[in-house]
This record gives sequence, structure tokens and C-alpha cells, in this order.
Amino acid sequence: MAKQSNNADNQYVRKETFWLVALLALAVGFFGGVMFAIFKSDNAVVPGQPQAQIPQSQAAQSPAVDPGRLSMIAALEKEAQENPTNEKTWIELGNSYFDTNQYEKAIQAYRKALEINPNNADVWTDLGVMYRRNGNSQEAINSFDKAIEVDPKHEVSRMNKGIVLLHDLNDLEGAIKAWEELLEINPVAMSPTGQSIDQMVQQMKKQPQAPAK
Repeated sequence: MAKQSNNADNQYVRKETFWLVALLALAVGFFGGVMFAIFKSDNAVVPGQPQAQIPQSQAAQSPAVDPGRLSMIAALEKEAQENPTNEKTWIELGNSYFDTNQYEKAIQAYRKALEINPNNADVWTDLGVMYRRNGNSQEAINSFDKAIEVDPKHEVSRMNKGIVLLHDLNDLEGAIKAWEELLEINPVAMSPTGQSIDQMVQQMKKQPQAPAK
């Protein structure tokens, strides 16, 4: 997937990157010490453009202590209460909770947005990331599947689905399938860490069994 379209209705999609870093230490060559991340919906999986990693310690720091951020969240909460059918407000509120590591609140805000518009693949993807951070990997997969159902060309949801299947659910075959389907959409897809998805899949197929958690 790329970013949402640039029309006025979609300009509220948050632009900052959020990284959930997971170390997958596989025994053989290509995978040794590779860092994988789960990405927010506005991160594209694109050919030849690896993005810089943000250290895990930095990603874990919550900006919620910023009084300005607290004021913004309070204003969004008030707006959501007064105008509960405003999809944009719920998404912005969800993004603010996302940025401040308030997983459960982000989940609830994104679900409110999806009640209004269930056809937003970006919000389904962000919901999946929050479910994963909240310890519910299966609901994360379900959310990524909904994003794919809404937008079959949504690359980030497919990338994230493979990561959760491999790292959290120990499902090597499922991860391979998710990434092969990503390659059908974008044959030269790269992970933002710079690895070729095709090369990763070929190496994964050589594994005798799924890697241990």
C-alpha cells in the first residue's frame, strides 16, 4: 500500500512513523540478527527505499508527558463526545493514543471510526498494530485481514500480517504465504529495513521448521 489518497477527506491521516521492533534471530545466513518492525499504515513497502530504524528505546518513549499533547488529546476527546459520528475525530484521537502508547484507548477509538466507515484499510491496519502491542496477536491478524479485504493492494497490512504470523504465532508457512501474496502485488517489495521480500521468502522456504519464539 502506499499512503492514502491526497484528497481533502484523507488529509488527516497521520504522517509520523511508529515502529514496533521485534528481533528474529534465525540460525542461517540471511536472517541472522535481522530486525523486523510492524508499521503504521502510512509506511509504504516500496522498492529500493529502505527507511532508517528508530531505536526500540526511543520508540518506546511516550510523548504523553508533553502538556501540548495532553491538551490536544483532551480537545479531541471533547470533540468526539460532542460529535460522535465524526470519523476524522475518532481517527485523530486513535492516532494520538497510538503515539502515546495507550493501546486500549487507541483500539476503542479506531473501532469507533470503523463503525462509521468500515472501508478504511489504513485504520484497520493501525487497529491491528494496537492489538498486537496490547498482546492480542490473533485480533491483529484479523484486523490486517480486514484491511486486505477492504484494499487487496494494501501492502503494509500484508507485511505486518507476515511478521505477526512468523514472530508471534510461530507460523512459518502462514508468513511465507502472506509475503508471497505481497510479492504478487509488488514483485520488488522491500522491507523498510532494506531486505528484499523475495529473498526473505526464499530463505524462509529453506528452514526445516518455524523458528522458535
